[in-house]
Amino acid sequence: MMTSNEIKQALPHRYPFLLVDRVLEVEHGKSATAYKNVSHNDPFFEGHFPQYPVMPGVLILEALAQTAGIAMTSVTAEPTEKNTIGLFAGVDKCRFKRQVVPGDQLQLAAEITRQKGTIAKAHVIATVDGTVACEADIMFAMVEI
Repeated sequence: MMTSNEIKQALPHRYPFLLVDRVLEVEHGKSATAYKNVSHNDPFFEGHFPQYPVMPGVLILEALAQTAGIAMTSVTAEPTEKNTIGLFAGVDKCRFKRQVVPGDQLQLAAEITRQKGTIAKAHVIATVDGTVACEADIMFAMVEI
């Protein structure tokens, strides 16, 4: 399990774009499981269908990418190396299967399926109460900052 301070060390994102609230487990270089608590207070609900609040799909995908980034950065962050971040390089087979609304707890799972040099691929799944909300294959590049 990672604390919020450890999540901030692993990811360069900050409010309102830090979309991972809690990390349950990380298997370095292989997988990560995390949560995002969806609240009426999230800033995107103010402008995204205010009368019918639905979490934007791109932000669900971003939360999944951040979860995959946690799995990767915990491997690549050597004390002697420069800091690295994961940048989106592609999205394949993305499907949104359930709306995510305030009050939902989004469980985020990422499994690194391939890594070659600084490029990695991950299969990611977001669920709410055991029902798939989003599933995709993402590709990202680890770059030095």
